[in-house]
Parts: sequence; C-alpha cells; structure tokens
Amino acid sequence: MPQASEIAWLIPVFPLIGAVFSGLGLICANKKINNSREIVSISLLSFVGVSAVISYKTLIEQINGYQSVEKLFVWASAGDFTIPMGFVLDPLGSVMLTLVTTITLLVMIYSHGYMAHDKGYVRFFTYLALFSSSMMGLIISPNLLEIYVFWELVGMCSYLLVGFWYDRDGAANAAQKAFVVNRVGDFGLLLGILGLFWATKSFDFNEIALGVSQSVSENSLPVWAALLLCFLVFLGPMAKSAQFPLHVWLPDSMEGPTPISALIHAATMVTAGIFMVSRMSPIFELSEQALIFIMIIGSFTAFFMGVLGMVQNDIKKVVAYSTLSQLGYMTVALGASAYSLAMFHLITHAFFKALLFLAAGSVIIGMHHEQDIRKMGGLWKKMPITWFVSLIGSLSLIGFPFFSGFYSKDLIIMAVGVSNLDIARFVHLLLEAGVFITAFYSFRMFFMVFHGKHRFDADKHSPSESKLVVTLPLILLAIPSLFLGGLIFEPLVFSGWFDDAIFVYESRDFLLNLNFITSDIFQFASHGFFTPTFLMLFLGVLSAFFVTLVFPKITEFLSSRFPKINLILKEKYFFDKFNDWFFAKGSRLIGEKLFNFSDKAFIDNILVNGTAKLVHNIGSLMRLLQTGYLYHYAIAMFLAVAVLLWWYVPQPI
Repeated sequence: MPQASEIAWLIPVFPLIGAVFSGLGLICANKKINNSREIVSISLLSFVGVSAVISYKTLIEQINGYQSVEKLFVWASAGDFTIPMGFVLDPLGSVMLTLVTTITLLVMIYSHGYMAHDKGYVRFFTYLALFSSSMMGLIISPNLLEIYVFWELVGMCSYLLVGFWYDRDGAANAAQKAFVVNRVGDFGLLLGILGLFWATKSFDFNEIALGVSQSVSENSLPVWAALLLCFLVFLGPMAKSAQFPLHVWLPDSMEGPTPISALIHAATMVTAGIFMVSRMSPIFELSEQALIFIMIIGSFTAFFMGVLGMVQNDIKKVVAYSTLSQLGYMTVALGASAYSLAMFHLITHAFFKALLFLAAGSVIIGMHHEQDIRKMGGLWKKMPITWFVSLIGSLSLIGFPFFSGFYSKDLIIMAVGVSNLDIARFVHLLLEAGVFITAFYSFRMFFMVFHGKHRFDADKHSPSESKLVVTLPLILLAIPSLFLGGLIFEPLVFSGWFDDAIFVYESRDFLLNLNFITSDIFQFASHGFFTPTFLMLFLGVLSAFFVTLVFPKITEFLSSRFPKINLILKEKYFFDKFNDWFFAKGSRLIGEKLFNFSDKAFIDNILVNGTAKLVHNIGSLMRLLQTGYLYHYAIAMFLAVAVLLWWYVPQPI
C-alpha cells in the first residue's frame, strides 16, 4: 500500500470531482439537484473529508520523518524546453493541507445550517468544493508555472463566492473589485515569473534562486533587475494577502456569505500569499532590499488597517480589518526572514479567525441578519455559547498569554526586535502600537455585542442561541484557538521542522537571536505577562471597556471634536475615492483618448474615409482622360508602346 505522501495528488482531486459532478448536475438537471440538496452537500462533504484524511496521514508521515516527495511528469515539450507538472509534499505543504481541509470541513458543516434556506444552496457548496480544490492544488504545486495556474483558479473561485448573491449590487461590485485588484497583483506576478524564467531558464524554486544568485555574482544580471523581479513576484502575494495598498478588496468581500468570509480570511485565499513567499524563500533571501520592502508593507498594513478597525460598526467588517492587521504581522515576519513564525501565526490565526467569523455569523442569525453592533448589546444571556467562544477567539486574537495567538504573535514581535535590518526598530514600534489597537477594536466589538444594555428592538429581534449545526463548529474551532499554539510551539520554532522547505541565510536567521526563549510553553507564556506587549494589550482592553460600557458617549464627542480625523477614518484614508478618481476615471479617460485617436482619427478618418477619398480623387482624375475621341486614345496607345520599347529594348553600347 502506497504511503499517503505518494498519493498527495489525490487531495485536490477528490473535491474537484465532487464540484464537477454537482456543477454538471446544476447545468443538466437543476431542479432534481436542488431538490436533493442534502445528498449533494453530504457527498461534497465526504469528498473533502477523504482529502482531509489523506492530509492528516501525510502530516503524520512527515512528523515521523518520512522524506519529502516530489513527482513530476512532462506536460509539454519543444526541443530542449520542457514544462514539468506534478506535485511536491514536504512539511510546509503537509501543514497547509491539513489546515485547509480542516477549516473547509468545519465551514461546510456550518454552512449547512447558515445557508439552509438559500435558493443557491447547491451552487454554494459546489463553489466551496472547487475553491478548496484550487487551494490544495496551489499548496502541492512544485514550480512557479503550476502554482500560477492554481493561483488564478483561487482568484476565480473567490470572485464567484464573494459575488454569490449577484443580484445584490453590493456583492456584484465587491466581486468585481476583488477581481480587478487581484488582476493587478497577478499581472505583476506573471511578469516576475516570466522574468525569472528569462534569467534562469527554469520554473523550479531552488533552480531559480541558484540561477539568479549566479547571474548576479557573474554580473550577467544587474542587481536592480533582480530586485525588480522580486518586487514583481511579491505583487501577487500583496494582492492575494491584501497588503497595503492592494488591500481595498478585502473589507468589501464581506458582501459574500459569512462562511465564505471565514474560509477566505482563515485558510484559503489570503493565506496563499504568505504561503507562496515562504515557499519562495530561496528567491527573496537573495535581496535584503526586497525583505526590507516586505517588512515595511507588512508593518503599514498591520498598523493602519488596525486603526480603521477601531471605527467600524459592521460586525463582519471589524473582523475583516483584524484579518488585514494580522496578515500584516505575518508579512512583517516574512520580511524578517522568520518564515516559520509567519507560518506559525498563519496556523493559529486560521482557527481563531474562522471562529470569530462563524461566531459573527451566529450573532447575525440570532439578530435576524442585523450586522450593526450599535444595535446589539446584552447578548451574552441570550447566546451563551456564542459569547463564550467569541471570548476565546478575541483573547487569542489580541495575543493574551496562554492562548494560541499569543505564542505566534509575541514571537513575531520579538523576532523583529532582534532583527538587524535598518527599518526593524521603526517596524517594532508599529507592531507594539498595533497590539493596543487590536485589543481595542476586538473588545470594543465584544463588549458592544454581548455586554451592556440591549439596544435592539425586542419586538423585532428576539435573539436566541443558534442550532447545533452552527454552534458545533464554533466549539470545535474554540479548542485549537485555546490550545493549539502551545502544542505546536516547540516543534515549529525550535525543532527546525521547516528546514527542508524554507531557506534562510544564517546571517539573517534572527530566530537564532531568540535563544533566550525557553521551549517550556508555560514558562514562556508566564513571561508574557511582564512584557511591554502585554501592557499595550491591557491598555487596549481597558480603553475598550471604558469607551463602550462606562463612557459610551465619548466616541460621539471625539468624532465631533476631531471631524477631519473621523472623516479620514470613515472614508478609509480615501483609498476607494482615489482609486475611483485615478485608476477608474483615469483608465476611462485614457481609453477615450485612445478611442478618439486610434479609432476615430486613424482608422475612421485616415484608413476608411481617407482610402475612400483617395479612390474618389483618383477616379475623378481618371475621368478627365476619358474624352471620347478616338485619336486621343490612339495617341495614348502609341506613346505607351513607345515607352515600353524604350524601356525593354536594349540600348546600343
């Protein structure tokens, strides 16, 4: 019997098979498929479940020391040029596969209750299966060419899911926005891939890194060109992982169903960028300037997007901006060459973020689709399970000691603190400030939703705890949100488990400077209570408590006292308006100018009308020669014959 790692290619295949069959059913027998919705959902859930079982087996094999597997076949060839396809399975891939399949399974179970009465129930599950299959395919891709194919499939599925309720203008616009912004990043990624292939004649990660390094050392490739290629490649992860300034699509993606928000934000699309940079660590390690750029982008995202989360009143958008902020922390870790810490935070973040989104969905169900936190309050008595799991998710998000998020988030801040990059000190200050901001907006939402006086119409809203099909995934997600960080802290940070999949120059391995950190999780977590980070965390929670429960009118006072700042935050730094004015209107203006010049002036006036006028004028001249007199024609013929004879008869020497 083959090892699970040997058949890892089946992991994306099973959900794909389910999506294809259900999709064909929707096309060929729409009514019958929709009438058998539960059978379809259970079938798709089973396909994903089989993938999850194989993923867990691969993870166990990798833990037990099974060698990484890479199998390739020639997809296309032309002379000496070949395009290999296949799959690779290593510790990095096995962890991601396990994460994606686990979160997808829980989201699909939750969706059965959340989407029960939606007319697009089967279509929703079909999209989910295709989405998860695309993400799994991306994870096991062995080269840049194959990863780009699945990268685009992930983007396509996100477009379908964000715009699932396409009859709503908000959802349709959000899907278009996500699609366009990601195309910007994907175009840069494509140019980077083609540039790397031009420089190295390979799509393989390690071969590209080796080729670029040799080319730079031999001066056949300028340093600025190598830096440009790194920047172009990073544009793809910038868009997918919603990094500043390509972040604008992610908050609007909340227009899609809540389970999709959980899946996109926790384990699929936005994490693809973090995973890809980690997979391509040999390339990014070649340029310190590229790493500095990545660190700056991540710190800006962590801080400024967190600030926007402080003024949001939509429960899903508060959680969405927290995703942007935490993705910033992961990106900073990538810039600090702490790829394992970025993956560590990605794993812990996936569980508590999925928990928070699904808990938000439970609140929305209980409040009969009300999403404004200003119209809630006092729900802890009505929804005790949702309240309890939301508390766990919030504490993990802010990095409270002993919760999962603490171990990964605190280590990232420490790694940046000991980094010798020029920008590290400034970035470290932004991250510490981000801790306060995260604690503030997280518990502002928590207190406004679950505590204080209820602000909803009791006759219109009669909130109650959600059904078991909704609360069960919440409970299952709460367990890793509480314990997982401590359990995987030692193997991911101290054992060097990712060493075969991630490359770091020893001179930039700043984790070696964290040798004072003990692998004892209790000692490390206890130490967390006596750090500046915890002080910022405590002040953030305390501020949220006073602002929401003690002096709730202070927000209105500050808004009226500082109207310009309030306007800037409400307008999200005017990014949307700038994009609309500069890119949208600018593109339309350029298009109009090109239309007027190329189509009207050149094609219509010169090529079409000009040709017609030329023919007309030549015809008019030719008519002058048509006199009707025979002797005129005879003279013309005589002259023509004379010219021909003169031209062709040899002249005497």
